[in-house]
Order: sequence, then C-alpha cells, then structure tokens
Amino acid sequence: MELTGTHLSLEQVKHVIYDFENVSISKTSLEKVNQSRATVEEYIDDHQIVYGINTGFGKFSDVEIESNDLDELQLNLIHSHACGVGEPFSEAVSRAMILLRANALLKGFSGVRPVIIERLVDLLNHRIHPVIPQQGSLGASGDLAPLAHLTLVLLGEGEVFYKGEKVPTPIAFNQEKIDPVQLKAKEGLALINGTQAMTAVGVLAYLDAEQVLFNTEKIASMTMEGLNGVIDAFDDLIHAARGHVEQREVAGRIREYLADSQLTTEQGEVRIQDAYSIRCIPQVLGASWQTLMYVKEKLETEINAATDNPLIFSDEGKVLSGGNFHGQPIAIAMDLLKIGMAEVANISERRIERLVNPQLNDLPPFLSSEPGLQSGAMIMQYTAASLVSENKTLAHPASVDSIPSSANQEDHVSMGTIGARHASQIIENVRRVIAIELICAMQAVELRGTHLMANETESLYRAAREIVPSIKKDRVFSKDIEALQAWMKN
Repeated sequence: MELTGTHLSLEQVKHVIYDFENVSISKTSLEKVNQSRATVEEYIDDHQIVYGINTGFGKFSDVEIESNDLDELQLNLIHSHACGVGEPFSEAVSRAMILLRANALLKGFSGVRPVIIERLVDLLNHRIHPVIPQQGSLGASGDLAPLAHLTLVLLGEGEVFYKGEKVPTPIAFNQEKIDPVQLKAKEGLALINGTQAMTAVGVLAYLDAEQVLFNTEKIASMTMEGLNGVIDAFDDLIHAARGHVEQREVAGRIREYLADSQLTTEQGEVRIQDAYSIRCIPQVLGASWQTLMYVKEKLETEINAATDNPLIFSDEGKVLSGGNFHGQPIAIAMDLLKIGMAEVANISERRIERLVNPQLNDLPPFLSSEPGLQSGAMIMQYTAASLVSENKTLAHPASVDSIPSSANQEDHVSMGTIGARHASQIIENVRRVIAIELICAMQAVELRGTHLMANETESLYRAAREIVPSIKKDRVFSKDIEALQAWMKN
C-alpha cells in the first residue's frame, strides 16, 4: 500500500493493521516533504524566530533557543513529554498510530526530513510496535505523551513489541538492522503534535463497532424467532414513512434474514405487537448506524489531516502557528460513538430479559432444562445488566471536560483520547452482551424447533454451536460468553 498523505482510507488502515500489509512511500509526496524541510532550514539560517523551531514549548514559547542547542531542544522535548502511565495500548493501536503519524507527516506541512517518515514505515514493515502507555494525553497540543513514547523508539530508546515479546528497542533494531534517527530542528515537535493516539483508537473502535452492529442485527433476528416476534413491524412501508435511511436499511436486512422463517408471526396471529425491544430494533439500531456514519466521516478526514503546529507552507513561504492539534472533532465523535454503541447493549439486554423471563414468554424459566435444580441463563442476564450499567458510566462525555495546562497557555483541551479509550471499552462490553443474547436466543430456537428457522439465522446458529454447545445442564457460562465474543471479534 502506497502512503501519499492524502488518500488513506479506513479500509487501507484495516489491511495494514490486521493483515500486516507492507507500506511504501509516494515519491511525489516526498518531494513536498523535502520542500517543507528546506523552508525550515531557511528560517534557521536567516535566524528568524519561529515557535517550535528555535523557541521553547507551551508556556516557554517566548524563550528563544540558540542555534547550537536546537537538536538538544528536540531531544529534551521527547524525553520530558514521555510521561505516559498505565497499561500499554494494544499492538494494533500502536501500529495504527505509526501509520497515521507517517501519513500526516507525508502531507508536507511539518518540516521533517524524509528519513523520519522512512523510519516510521520501517517500524510497520518490520512489525516493530512501540510500547505506548494508554494514560496521560489531554488531547490538545496533540496526543503529546503517547506520541512521545512512539518517538522514543525512533531514537532507539524505550520498549517495543517484537515477535510476540516486549523487548528494549535496541534488540529489535539490531535484529532488523535498523538505525535510530537523530532529531533535527522541529522534528520532535512534528512527531508529537498530532491526534494520532485518539484517532488510532477511534479507527479501531469504529471498525469493531461496525462489525458488532451487523452481528447484533443477525442475533436480534434469531431472538425474533425465539420469541415468535411479529414481522409486520419490519414492513418497509413503516420505515419508508419515517425517512431515516439507516433505520430502513436495518429493517430491510432483518426482513431478508427472516424471509423464510417459520418461527416469526404475523400481526394478530399470536399478539398484535411486540415490546419495544423487539418492535423498535430498526429505529434504535438505525440511530446507532447514524452515529457511526458521522464518526466514519470525521475519522476519514482526520487520518488525512495535517495536525501539527506550526505548519510549513513552502509555496507561500510561510510558517504559521495554529491549533490543528486540537482533538475536539475526534473527541466529540468518540463521545457520540459511545452513546450510539451503549444503546445497542441497552436494547440487547432487554431482549435477553424477554428470553429468560417466564412472565414475558411461553418458554421455560431462564431457559432451564430443570427449573429450580438448574438455574439456566439466570445469571447471564445479571452479567448483561452489569455490563450495560458500566457502559452508562463510560458513556459520560469526555469532551465536555477540560483542565487548563502549561500555566494556562493551553487553557482548553479535548480529552479525546479518554473518550476514544472509553468507546473501545464500551464496544468490548457490547460484544459480550450480544454474545449473551446469542446464547439465550439459541436455547430459545432449540425449544421452538431449529428446523423452522430461516436459512440465515440457522447458519448463524450452526456456526455458533461449534463454539458453544447447547445447555443441557448448568455449567461455567463465563467461558461460553468469552468464547463467543472472541469468535465474533475475530
């Protein structure tokens, strides 16, 4: 995959991250990178004072730095800003951060030498992934701490994930014959002034969320069969009348999944209408799809954005300070993603309740083979309720918070990386909730008769039964839940 700085897609990110597709660099884009670097050198040679090139940072932006100290300034910046704490990001997130930072620098607005981008691509192609602590970013002035830890690796410092192990960077570099870089003026700042931590987490969260939503639609369709749901609520006339495209698409897919089912019912056959958690599946999941479409648009823009400060405009001969590092566009998108996905679990848990509660169906209590002696799915509903409740806390918007930093020079921040991390956690919780719904739905359709299922849902049933056997008696169900959610993820 050729990196250009301008046309990176989410699908390409997916292939580089998960399929380990090799990356090359556009020679045309490198020409602009060289021009940008030449402009930086001209400003240095002319002794013009420019933020981040020959000044301090943040509150120290008014402090002029001597020419012979410019390289040390950049090294000090990386060392002092590598303040991340907590568990490291996954290798997938680390890999995404490398890719996105390389793409941003390749736009040619950051003033780095080509070797910086080439070394980032070396990390990707040799599968050397920096160990980057998750906590410590405010999401404005960029993801400073996480990207500083990434940059440490370019210097031959820090730790990396390499061949399944966490090792000191020099070990991996020696094995792969990679030379560390020595930062020149502006380059340290260019590497850490960006939104690539929150955006990397956000891209992976989006890709997971998309998969979870499609899975939810099929699982909800099976629940419809387990509860003899009324199919009329999915008639296109209803959804066309409202006009929301995503709602109509969800209803259409579910009609398609259940087209040949003998377990769903018609209006008035068993009941006039179902409870909201069944009847309103298209309206609720459609709204979640709408949030995903907004998130996708913002991510596609951000992965091709110049998020540095200052920016170098070589054609105009200008170096301009601005605020493209501010993570607010992604922060708000991540908060919307959290809300949209939390609702997927909310309504799924209510369907679980309808599957296990004998007062709401004609199935055995808690789908138990021997009610009383065997508790069946009773506590699985508890687990779903716990995950849903946890999501409600995690869904609190991170982007409405701000704590001033750098002696009030940076007096408004996005907290976007916190929002992205919470979005990722919510999606993991949602996947476990729908895994529980699938377990319960499979039990219900077995009691109804699997030979009466639609082809689509029966296909899901048979595949999932390869992972989780039918419940004949009580067992440790946590293993089933984890096995199913891992299967759906992979």
